[in-house]
Amino acid sequence: MNLADYLAARRDEVESALERFLPPEKGPGATVARAMRYAVQAGGKRIRPILALTSCEVCGGSSEAAEGPAVALELIHTYSLIHDDLPAMDDDDLRRGRPTVHRAFGEAEAILAGDALNTLAFEVLARYPNGDAHALARSRAVELVARRSGIEGMVGGQIADLEAESQPANEERLHWIHQHKTAALLSASTELGAIHAGATQDICQALAEYGRRLGLAFQIADDILDCTSTVADLGKTPGKDLRAGKATYPALYGLAGAQERAQEAVEGAIQALKQVDLLDERLEALAHFSVQRAG
Repeated sequence: MNLADYLAARRDEVESALERFLPPEKGPGATVARAMRYAVQAGGKRIRPILALTSCEVCGGSSEAAEGPAVALELIHTYSLIHDDLPAMDDDDLRRGRPTVHRAFGEAEAILAGDALNTLAFEVLARYPNGDAHALARSRAVELVARRSGIEGMVGGQIADLEAESQPANEERLHWIHQHKTAALLSASTELGAIHAGATQDICQALAEYGRRLGLAFQIADDILDCTSTVADLGKTPGKDLRAGKATYPALYGLAGAQERAQEAVEGAIQALKQVDLLDERLEALAHFSVQRAG
């Protein structure tokens, strides 16, 4: 398959769906709606919704069933980026090649835009796909995404990442941070697709493990890119991890060692699918894509 063509086509699907779900820029909340749209429409790989849509199809479901939930994942991811860029967090002026939301709109507006994206995501998860037949799947989806994006997942990983700054590198702590800060929501993406396809528990677990390992590889690649990329390539300020004394794989293992561990994570992701005879060329290509970005 041509992965570039596949990603482009799926991104177009996601962009169209995002436009339908984002609020209009009118009424008393127009400023926040404008900031929400500014953040979401800045572009991005859309890897989380693409993983959800692909996983749903691989499990025999339809992409229409997973469209709303897939959008919700991107809304949560975007809210996390808005908050991550704030002065109290990673304090960055650039995101996806243009001013961060707090620089473009103000700090209070950025916080509220992030809050609104997060709550909109759970409204979408609770409502889509429509119909009584999907009620149990919607309930499972809300619980899954809440857990993986909250204190047991992304938020827990973010605070651990902040608290690890300027601390001696520690393999166990570093692995925990990456598993929660990034891998938890990517794992939710693949499991979410399986849930909305009506997959069995063992298939859901296999896809969750695939997503977890892919997410680890993805974050290691991000660590590498922070060391090796330019502002033009990265779309945000490079070298910030080193300056902040963050716990990263290159800091602990060097670039070569980090690349080796990223590849090991990809191989583990693929093996998780093989164990349940679910290996699909799209999921295999997406796993490899997670590290090829930093090749």
